Amino acid sequence: MTTDTAEPTLTIDELAARAGITVRTVRFYSTKGLLPPPVIGPRRVGHYGPQHVARLALIEELQHQGMTLAAIERYMEQLPPDLSDHDLAIHRAVVASWAPDTVQTVTAEELRRRAGRPLTEDDVERLTAMGVVRADGDGHRVDSGLLRLAVQLLDVPLSQEAILAARAVLIEHSRAAAHELSQLFRGEVAERAEEDVKSLSAHMQPLVVQALLTTFQRSLTEEVRGWLADTQEGRPA
Repeated sequence: MTTDTAEPTLTIDELAARAGITVRTVRFYSTKGLLPPPVIGPRRVGHYGPQHVARLALIEELQHQGMTLAAIERYMEQLPPDLSDHDLAIHRAVVASWAPDTVQTVTAEELRRRAGRPLTEDDVERLTAMGVVRADGDGHRVDSGLLRLAVQLLDVPLSQEAILAARAVLIEHSRAAAHELSQLFRGEVAERAEEDVKSLSAHMQPLVVQALLTTFQRSLTEEVRGWLADTQEGRPA
């Protein structure tokens, strides 16, 4: 996990406008502990940063999934307190993936709005190569669950080939993990009633996804630390 490096510069009005909600809602979420306190600047003005924006986006996605405020509070309480805006964006992408169908056709203007930044023709081509965007007449077919994460990859100093290779690795191993887990759970529910099976599936899917995400993040952190240590000592990675 990483920490945010961008300085909090948004006022509460600017934060609310960025998230598409009211100032009153921002304050309500703050009283519920869903948002960390702002950085207090001159004249006692609170300033908010990328983590606040990312948390509000995650809360919005959880609401779209039909979660109650109490359930959202429990979910947010389970997240490590030092998650960066990038880590939160990953969680939001995972939450969005719970939806049965997150692929929608949007206009070019709507695509830019959802991306949260201007997109050049080259950016759209890279998003298309990642399998997140596909031309559809005058619009674009967009996988909303992966769009924000893919947009962040546009700024990562990796070649398109490396990103696509990483995508292939993730798909291969995630499918293998899903198959093994489904076989495990199938044995547990084999003799249960249909309603019990549906209830277990509804509860287990988000828990398993969050557990996989947390485990992967920790494993990746260990691998990167080992790689950096080998590099500093002059050993081949």
